[in-house]
Amino acid sequence: MRFLLHLLVLLEIKESWLFEGSSSLPICPKGYFPCGNLTTCLPRSFHCDGINDCGNSADEENCGDNSGWANIFDMVHGKPNYLDLSEECCLHQYPESCDCIETELECVDVNLKSVPLVSSNVTLLSLKHNQIHALPDEVFSRYTEVKKIYLSHNCITSLKPGIFRDLHKLTWLSMINNSLVALPRKICTQMPLINWMDFEGNHIKALTNATFLECNALTVLCLRGNQIHFVPEKTFSSLKHLGELDLSKNIITELPHYIFKDLKYLQKLNLSFNPLSHLYEDQFESLQQLQSLDLETIEIPNINARMFQPLRNLSHIYFKKFRYCSYALHVRICTPLTDGISSFEDLLANNVLRVFVWVIACITCFGNLFVIGMRSFIRAENKTHAMSIKILCCADCLMGVYLFFIGIFDVKYRGEYKKYAVLWMESLPCHIMGFLAMLSTEVSVLLLTYLTLEKYLVIVFPFSNIRPGKHQTVIILVSIWIIGFVIAIIPFGDEDFFGNYYGKNGVCFPLYSDQTEEIGGKGYSFGIFLGVNLLAFIIIVFSYVGMFYSIKKTALQTSEVRSHIHRDVAVANRFFFIVFTDAICWIPVFIIKILSLFQVEILDTVTSWIVIFILPINSALNPILYTLTTTVFKEKLKQFLHSHRRRSVLKNDRNSLATSVCTGGSLIHASSFKLGLLNKQSLRIVKLT
Repeated sequence: MRFLLHLLVLLEIKESWLFEGSSSLPICPKGYFPCGNLTTCLPRSFHCDGINDCGNSADEENCGDNSGWANIFDMVHGKPNYLDLSEECCLHQYPESCDCIETELECVDVNLKSVPLVSSNVTLLSLKHNQIHALPDEVFSRYTEVKKIYLSHNCITSLKPGIFRDLHKLTWLSMINNSLVALPRKICTQMPLINWMDFEGNHIKALTNATFLECNALTVLCLRGNQIHFVPEKTFSSLKHLGELDLSKNIITELPHYIFKDLKYLQKLNLSFNPLSHLYEDQFESLQQLQSLDLETIEIPNINARMFQPLRNLSHIYFKKFRYCSYALHVRICTPLTDGISSFEDLLANNVLRVFVWVIACITCFGNLFVIGMRSFIRAENKTHAMSIKILCCADCLMGVYLFFIGIFDVKYRGEYKKYAVLWMESLPCHIMGFLAMLSTEVSVLLLTYLTLEKYLVIVFPFSNIRPGKHQTVIILVSIWIIGFVIAIIPFGDEDFFGNYYGKNGVCFPLYSDQTEEIGGKGYSFGIFLGVNLLAFIIIVFSYVGMFYSIKKTALQTSEVRSHIHRDVAVANRFFFIVFTDAICWIPVFIIKILSLFQVEILDTVTSWIVIFILPINSALNPILYTLTTTVFKEKLKQFLHSHRRRSVLKNDRNSLATSVCTGGSLIHASSFKLGLLNKQSLRIVKLT
């Protein structure tokens, strides 16, 4: 299959190859990338997937994201030559617990409480994993030759102004995982050569326009994992040579329009895990040299292709949703490749889900249609109850129709879903399918609640006369369908308020919500799943508790009561299993909604299984529980089969009797004929004699 797809791709783009001089590099269509120097283009999904599709392994090369510091380190510092290092220590003064090689000192995890006194010719000072709480004013005054300082994993809470004023040769400063709440103004003033600063994992709350003034040589700046909530527009304006900027895992809600305007040589930008509410369309327009852009977990409601089009050198991009990749088709590596339901190539990424969607659709549709047919054919004693069951089967059948269409569109978009992902999720067919799934779900829940309450009245109050008649039942059933229709149609009312409610994923079902979703859609989703449905589930549970308590209390009092409620007890037991299966299907939904309410990240694969397998399988099991396992149905089926068998036997007996009569008549006729011949022969003999 992969070979055929490969062949089709080659045929498709063969005529689009353009050559410049003697070069054999093709210009590939959007979403396709060349196989090194071969005149071959392959889809993005074929690159870096562990399979050599190009033949020369070009599609599996340069897969790692080596932009930013990984590339800058070799250019700025050169590759280290460990052969030039001797084991001899050139420092005359240093703590005995530290390790010294030439002029480099390692004091890692030796329980230091302060910066130790060492020789002034030290060039590397590593004090990682100690208990240093403060840095006095003159602590680095004698270390004028030091080039690298590591103060990571200590307890330093502040940096006093001028603390680094004597470090004129310092190029590297690492203060990861301390307790800094702020950075000093003009931190680079006395460090003209500083090109690497890492403040990851501190408690820095804000930056100012003066924080990085005069940091002209800075190439890597890491502020990951702080508490930064505000970044002024000119914060990075003096960082003309910055190659990597990491602002991930902060609490930045908004970035100024032109904050990256002066970062002409930036190669790597990480903004992931920030609650950014908005990105401007030209936010990254000036980043012509950018190779890696990380926007993971960021919702981009105004996303479009123009937002990333100027980034011609971009090779790696990381999004929150895989469908965003369709807006950056010129980027070779784009993640995520799936949302747990769909992949970049297929609407249903998982082969198991692809099989289940057809199997459950068939079982759901044909099972419910069979129940409707049998309920209509077999005469029931309680016609209103039978009518309710048939209406419920109609609602469950809609879920099968929904799954059939999911399977059909999966086949339609197989192998090229990337081209249609956004259009599909915003299309009317997707919204109609989501509407059908929601209608089926809500009507089924409400009908099950009504049927449970009806049985509750029958069992708890067996001699009461409060059962709904045929007219009342029709009104209730119609009302339930109207309520379900209204619940499913409301999100179509105001797109600005509800957002793309049914287009959050490829299967068009609004099960889960993220923290940046429109407030209307998010609130409505919680209201339906944790309001209406959870309330219905609680009513059902308490109703069955009341029913079984009443049965236990009164069932053994008199034989008349026992005979009166015997049939209803059997029905209640059967409905208990229906509710039990509903609980298995709905409890995961409630758990997911509650976890998302507390901002707990939910795996996409979990939601995909719930949407495709757990919720629909309830509709598939209902026909078995409603009809096929009931005592009444079994008895009716036995009577039907028995009467059919009797009719067959009678028909066979009649055929046998008719055959016997015909055979007997033939024999009589033959005997008469033979007797006539004998008589004639006798007459002849008499005449002859």
